[in-house]
Amino acid sequence: MKKVELIFVPTPGIGHLVSTVEFAKLLIDHNDRIRVTILSMKWFPDAALDAYTKSLTALPPDGIQLIDLPRVDPPSLAPWNSAESIIDSFIKCYIPPVRNAVRDIVSMKCSSDETRVAGLVLDLFCSPMIDIATDFDLPSYIFITSNAAFLGLMFYLPTRHSLNSSEFQSSDPEHVIPGFVNPVPTYVLPSAVFRKDGGYAAYVKVAERFKDAKGIIINTFEEVEHYALNCFSNGQNPPVYPVGPVINLNGLSYSDSDDKVMKWLDDQPQSSVVFLCFGSMGSFKAPQVKETALGLEQSGFRFLWSLRVQPPQNDASNMLPEGFLERVQGRGMICSWAPQLKVLAHKAIGGFISHCGWNSILESLWFGVPIVTWPLYAEQQLNAYKMVKELGLAVEMRLNYRKDSDEVVMADEIEKAVGMVMDGGSEMRKKVKEMGEIARKSVMEGGTSFNSIGKLIENMIGNN
Repeated sequence: MKKVELIFVPTPGIGHLVSTVEFAKLLIDHNDRIRVTILSMKWFPDAALDAYTKSLTALPPDGIQLIDLPRVDPPSLAPWNSAESIIDSFIKCYIPPVRNAVRDIVSMKCSSDETRVAGLVLDLFCSPMIDIATDFDLPSYIFITSNAAFLGLMFYLPTRHSLNSSEFQSSDPEHVIPGFVNPVPTYVLPSAVFRKDGGYAAYVKVAERFKDAKGIIINTFEEVEHYALNCFSNGQNPPVYPVGPVINLNGLSYSDSDDKVMKWLDDQPQSSVVFLCFGSMGSFKAPQVKETALGLEQSGFRFLWSLRVQPPQNDASNMLPEGFLERVQGRGMICSWAPQLKVLAHKAIGGFISHCGWNSILESLWFGVPIVTWPLYAEQQLNAYKMVKELGLAVEMRLNYRKDSDEVVMADEIEKAVGMVMDGGSEMRKKVKEMGEIARKSVMEGGTSFNSIGKLIENMIGNN
């Protein structure tokens, strides 16, 4: 039987690319006929992304080829344009190079008796590239690195837009969004939907193309989002395939740069440390750094804090309360970067204060570590709402905090949240542990995500 080639087009961000590569590996592990070519677009300078891309090029995983597309001139946009509108314009600039690359791959495979191209797998922001697949008579699939709750919002946006084409207002009443048990408060929606500078328009543009895909792939698992996934199996949408948790467990391997953090954790008692980490873009201004430090000190718990500060500050120690480092010496550690997956896997970690990026949530569930919600950007407020109000799998500190606001979470609030998440006997901790065990079973042979991947592959390649 012929080999089958899938062409992946991820959005160029480290979180998106890592999830894409890990998902490609899952497909190949399920069916060794599958080969994957990843088309890599060039984004703004990103050291972590560049290092990861180089590692893939130097030692590509079996069955995966990475093609670096030529750099295009960035879109000329005003600096106040929303991030989503910038991404949308950037993707538009890359449509010709992606089309050329797909044409070359299809032409090469057409002349081969060994391999055929079976379709395009597009990151959600690349949904306008569905037209490229159509031009070459290929099916397209949308890969969402977020969850089913976010997919519900994507299904909701075109419907709302057809009735009301204006941006969302903070005063809007609650929304009945597919996949949510409860009406969703406007204040937990992504910042983009409120923005008149292209953010709302970009989201709607992306969402309107979902109906044209042959399937939608989500990095989630049935047991954690059963209600939402059941809502989408009504025949009115493309089939939805939950394939997660898709986690780069290679991130558990050790490197010399991690030694200081991991050795400190090795010296701490089991489940005694609260871990604070806020993703690649999570940083804070001086007033918030000070209040966080005071809250950790007042809590009395041990802590590991991955602290990044916003420009023009570059030295976090100058932003801490006077004498803080001396007072917490021995029970607290501050670092500029921490190997998140390894930290969450460590026996000393008892709680996680997180920005609620979906990859981070999946990692915390995988290792049975309960979360405190502190969302910052993108769809993280929606994720926090889902975890607290819909699933009861997180401690609520904030649901609607925004990185670009001047709001400050005060020390007393942080102290209280730390105490709650570190409560070893809480019902929520028990639920998180149970969900972690279920998450691991879901990707094992016979598990729900394992079976879903099998159905997806059958849809993609059939019996050809």
